[in-house]
Amino acid sequence: MASIFLIGPMGAGKSTVGRALANKLSYDFYDSDREIEARCGVDIPTIFEYEGEVGFRDREAAMIDELTTLPNTVVATGGGAILRDANRICLRNRGHVVLLSVELKEQLRRIGFDTRRPLLHTDDPEARLRSLMEERAPIYQELAHVEIATDARRMHHVVTKILRHLKSKGLVPA
Repeated sequence: MASIFLIGPMGAGKSTVGRALANKLSYDFYDSDREIEARCGVDIPTIFEYEGEVGFRDREAAMIDELTTLPNTVVATGGGAILRDANRICLRNRGHVVLLSVELKEQLRRIGFDTRRPLLHTDDPEARLRSLMEERAPIYQELAHVEIATDARRMHHVVTKILRHLKSKGLVPA
C-alpha cells in the first residue's frame, strides 16, 4: 500500500484531514511541521526568527526526505514544502500526492490572523496569501496525482473523496 502525502496551501486542512485519513487506513500520521518543532524543541516562528526561511526550508527538506521513506504513512507537508526540487522528487517518487485546495476567502477565514504562521506576519495577509498561491499553484498542480477541494466541506466528506480516489487507483484495499 502506498504512503499518502498531502500538499497544498496553509489552511487547506492537511493536518486535520491527514489525521482522519491515517486513522481510516490504519496508517501512521506525521505532520512535517510538527515533527520539525519536536526535533528542534522550538516552534516554527522561532526557527524563522533565528534561521530565516532558508534555515527552516533546510530542516524541512531533511524531514521530508526522512518521512517519505516510512511505510504506510500519511504525511501532511507544510505549504511551502513543494518549493524545493529535492522535496518534489521525494514526494512524487515515494508515494501518492494529494493536493488539498482551498479558496482564498475560506483560507483567510481559517488562518488569516494566525500569529503562528510567519509568512503571514504582514499588514495585508490576504495579499500575501494571494501572492503565495500565484507562485505555488502551478507547482502544486504539477506535483499532485489528484486535487481535492476542502472549501466549506466537512472533513469526513474530504476523507471519503480521497479514499474513493485511492481505491480507484488500487492504492488501498477496496
